[in-house]
Amino acid sequence: MAVPKRKSSKARKNKRRSNVWKLDAPAFSKCTHCGELKAPHKVCPNCGYYKDREVIKVEA
Repeated sequence: MAVPKRKSSKARKNKRRSNVWKLDAPAFSKCTHCGELKAPHKVCPNCGYYKDREVIKVEA
């Protein structure tokens, strides 16, 4: 069975348990057609446009 060779220090233990490694908030960009916030490189859920052309029809 694997056993640690040395005791891990409090600082090392606390670094591992810290919240430094949490993910960042997702990026948002403005839709060029309607101006709503949307995820980059995705179709706008509000108007259905992507790069100034209609990709999906959204009911009003």
